[in-house]
Amino acid sequence: MMFLTDTHTHLDFPQFKSDRERVIERATTAGVRVIVDIGTDLASSQAAVALAEAYPQIYAAVGVHPHDAKTLTREMLEELTALAGHPRVVAIGEIGLDFYRDLSPRDKQRQAFQQQLALASEAGKPVVIHDRDAHAEVMATLRRWVEGSHKPSAISYKPVGVLHCFSGDLAMAQEAIELGFYISIAGPVTFKNARCLRELVRQLPLEKLLVETDCPYLAPHPHRGKRNEPAYVKLVAQEVARIKGLSLEEVARITSGNAQALFALKF
Repeated sequence: MMFLTDTHTHLDFPQFKSDRERVIERATTAGVRVIVDIGTDLASSQAAVALAEAYPQIYAAVGVHPHDAKTLTREMLEELTALAGHPRVVAIGEIGLDFYRDLSPRDKQRQAFQQQLALASEAGKPVVIHDRDAHAEVMATLRRWVEGSHKPSAISYKPVGVLHCFSGDLAMAQEAIELGFYISIAGPVTFKNARCLRELVRQLPLEKLLVETDCPYLAPHPHRGKRNEPAYVKLVAQEVARIKGLSLEEVARITSGNAQALFALKF
């Protein structure tokens, strides 16, 4: 039986309010056995945990997205710390920097990023990293965090996080892998103009890749421009399989194993 893992969803978002149950059923029919729902603020993190409590195939990550970094208070951070101890919470995220939209001031983004990296270290959880137009600073921050919080000898067998919906180049991906991160591939790999991303997938080891939808965003071809959903992670995995010259079943097996290693999932 094929076993796919969608490592990055936002099923708690209002786009799924009317048919969330059917969306989850379609994912199961498509072979998606595990879904990780990712928080973007305190309310979203709480909703992700509630989904994980309601559905055995769903796990949660909790955190404040850089768009909402300006809202992160000491009290919210304390509530996130409490949520991080929930048995269904497998990561801190999504956290990071977004210098494209700049919906929060950059100093607030940096502060929230640092605070939540510290939370991840305290909680012993991996991190889910959002990075848009901030590659150099994100990597410098993560490098300092890994060197300060993790023994170098542990990096090879204890992954520390994932760069979700990766948009950097090969050198950045290789550095991230050396630091203990996975590289997550989303719907854009199926787009006609994604030659660089497909070449990056070709060159990176499958053992360091994850697949995701980031739904409701970034629906893969042929659903581009429509609402995305976890069932479509199969299309991402199919494209990775095509690029790698492997079967879909092999890509599903290995990327799910990677997700299990990163998030300490119990399949």
